[in-house]
Amino acid sequence: MAEDAYAGALEARQRAFCAHLRDPDRRAPPPDVAPRRMAVYRELVFNTVEGLLAANFPVIRALHDAPAWQARVRAFLRDHVSHTPLFTEVGREFVRFLDARAEAGADDPPYLAELAHYEWSELALMLDEASLADAPAHDAGGDLAEGVPVLSPLLRVLAYRHPVHRIGPAAIADATPQQPTLIALTRDADGDVHFLEIDALTALLIEALRHDPDCSGGEAVARVLAQLGRDEPALRAAGLAMLAELRRHGALLGTRRG
Repeated sequence: MAEDAYAGALEARQRAFCAHLRDPDRRAPPPDVAPRRMAVYRELVFNTVEGLLAANFPVIRALHDAPAWQARVRAFLRDHVSHTPLFTEVGREFVRFLDARAEAGADDPPYLAELAHYEWSELALMLDEASLADAPAHDAGGDLAEGVPVLSPLLRVLAYRHPVHRIGPAAIADATPQQPTLIALTRDADGDVHFLEIDALTALLIEALRHDPDCSGGEAVARVLAQLGRDEPALRAAGLAMLAELRRHGALLGTRRG
């Protein structure tokens, strides 16, 4: 019983300690911790999280002045319950935090949660354990129309309501465009991440190749155009040109061998 009581008291002290670090304005510090020591802990926790978020979300940081940014970080620490101990996951938790605020109708800019996801996606792809070596054997210069295109295993297609790749301190999205923004995100052999804005037809073409990894590029183009009811020679040529553009940007690696 004594051990249980000690464990319960210790847990209560730890919870009080952490609650104060997350919300020092409203949660009192444990009475048995010296104020100077508590101040060191507060500063260490806040500065660590603030530094991680500023590094992961440089555009969002640039959109805030210093007081507004500190308030944003403080709200994240205070209001969001994170279930990961990994520093590399703090950015993803920040995206979840902004998503939850958007769903709750918070008075944030309408593009903020999407912009956070866009910025976080670069880090997520950099840390992705997939490799170009995971792709099937392929010919980088193969005929994309007759051969079977090989999508990069490091290709991600992102869809947003706002033009997140253009947002910055000098370019704020005031209204939601009628057309979504589609972006192909890739990582090259050197580990560098690249963004390519694509249209809806290109996104459908990528999806067709993923759905049937054994079809030729020409077949994939024909299927997409048939789906749209627009199987025209000019559009078939445009579709094949899209495949070539995707190869130039590393989203397609070539055509499968054998």
